[in-house]
Amino acid sequence: MDLFDFNGNEESAKPLAERMRANNLNDFIGQKHIVAEGSLLRRAISLDRLGSCIFYGPPGTGKTTLANIVASTTHGEFIKLNAVQAGVADVKAAVKQAEDNLKMYGKRTYLMLDECHRFSKTQSDSLLPAIEKGTVIFIGSTTENPYASMTPAIVSRCRVFEFKRLTDGEISDALEKALADKRHGLGGYQTQVDNEAISHIAHMAGGDLRAAYNALELAVLTTPVGTDGVIHVTISDAEQSIQRKALSYGKDEYYDYLSAFCKSLRGSDSNAALYYAMRLIEGGCDPLMVARRLVVHSSEDVGMADPRALQIATSALYAFEKIGYPEGLIPLSNAIIYVCEAPKSNTVVTAMNAAKRDAREVRDDEGVPAYLKDNSYGGKEDKAQSRLYKYPHDFGGYVEQQYLPNALKDRVYYTPTDIGFEKTVKEIRKTKGKKN
Repeated sequence: MDLFDFNGNEESAKPLAERMRANNLNDFIGQKHIVAEGSLLRRAISLDRLGSCIFYGPPGTGKTTLANIVASTTHGEFIKLNAVQAGVADVKAAVKQAEDNLKMYGKRTYLMLDECHRFSKTQSDSLLPAIEKGTVIFIGSTTENPYASMTPAIVSRCRVFEFKRLTDGEISDALEKALADKRHGLGGYQTQVDNEAISHIAHMAGGDLRAAYNALELAVLTTPVGTDGVIHVTISDAEQSIQRKALSYGKDEYYDYLSAFCKSLRGSDSNAALYYAMRLIEGGCDPLMVARRLVVHSSEDVGMADPRALQIATSALYAFEKIGYPEGLIPLSNAIIYVCEAPKSNTVVTAMNAAKRDAREVRDDEGVPAYLKDNSYGGKEDKAQSRLYKYPHDFGGYVEQQYLPNALKDRVYYTPTDIGFEKTVKEIRKTKGKKN
């Protein structure tokens, strides 16, 4: 072997996930909804007629692999860039190369852009004319929703293919194949991997084949060889190699979970609210974000129906700040359940919005009624007016008088309902003769 030929070493140094990457559609794993026999995408790839497109989905689902398959099957040129590292100059150079390929050789150029959601508007604008003219066939790969994270002008000129998380069965089959593959996989080792170990890794990978490959390789390489010369990977080894399910999520999924948490609070479903809160936190969300949303909803959705909800929510926020993770989850969960199970009323928000609207839109030429003004300044007339103010405690704690400006004197912002504590407020108002 040539001393300067490092191809063998380079290949063996690659992670299992890279070595097992499919190089044709027949070996491609998962995504049957877009690459099944006879599908539009499969036909386009096979006929080398694929137009500009974006592959969007969770990590480890085959986006880059499918792009590489396109590269290996096309008769055109293939350029690969990463949006994090590539600048405008790199994009312009790729476009220039594509123009030369088309003019001189009549070849189309595929531009594969990884992490395309990180592409800036300036970078996108430099590429857009080439996509419009067909000089470049753009293939973007992203874990973020392109409709929310990318320049609309680019997205509108691409067909978006959404990748789904792989099933446990698909991952298990891939792991079995890797164990048997002597050229690219782990077939060169004498291994015995228990079915329970494979099933555990497949399940805990959370649909991410790359994570599953990494866990399997780690388990095989770190498990001692037995007296019989066999590497025996048990469920215990598998648990240590993958640790826990990958619960990370993209930006769009984050907002979906947060929205579901808030709506579950409002809908009084403590089971769902607890699940979404823990899903957010286990996936990497700051628990204080969950606690802050809880404080808001304790007033927005519970409000005066149970004023204690705000006290309990703010106490949970304070407790978590002082205690931290994981014990702080206990008072936080307590508050989530309380806010969910409490009676609901949005009269506080309704009153607030109505008052805000009047504050912006109603002209208040006369201003504050004279007897409510600060009497520490002004002349004799102002001080005389201030004496017209009725001090409620002189009348047993309540006395009827006008507080709103004349332009708004008949406005009613807050009207208590018959729900929870608001029913008590309503009764108190009746005893005072106060209008609702």
